[in-house]
Amino acid sequence: MERRPVRNAPLAPARPTSRRRTEELGTQEALRLLGSVDLGRIVFTRDALPAVRPVNHLLDRGDVIVRVQDGSTLAALLAAPDSPDVVVAYEADAIDPDTCLGWSVVATGYVSAVTDPTELNRYAQLLEPWADAPSSGAVRIRPGVITGFRLRADDP
Repeated sequence: MERRPVRNAPLAPARPTSRRRTEELGTQEALRLLGSVDLGRIVFTRDALPAVRPVNHLLDRGDVIVRVQDGSTLAALLAAPDSPDVVVAYEADAIDPDTCLGWSVVATGYVSAVTDPTELNRYAQLLEPWADAPSSGAVRIRPGVITGFRLRADDP
């Protein structure tokens, strides 16, 4: 791997921040919030290194479902054997860029290919791909660990 020098970007002036506090979310609240948005990031291993891709998703009975397009980096997840050795993380959030208030949820678990034709058809109807490309199918993330937090304004 080629090493390149790191260039320091000029720092933006610090903006004044209001006081905030972090509140841990329970599993049910974290799942509810995860199901309230349709954009997130899947974290997986590619060539023994972590890789992150933004994707749209849906929550189905506690599982995170993501469609996979042919030739995409995620297509390798479909080629992986259906075993408990393939672990991914899925993160979604809603944080206001001005106030820095909101929430973030991470679901970590095993990924497997969706193989049932009825389920695949249903997910194809519910999840519109971002780009016009053939879809290889879908993957199901069955979360084993769900964590989340909410950023709230601190009471004066």
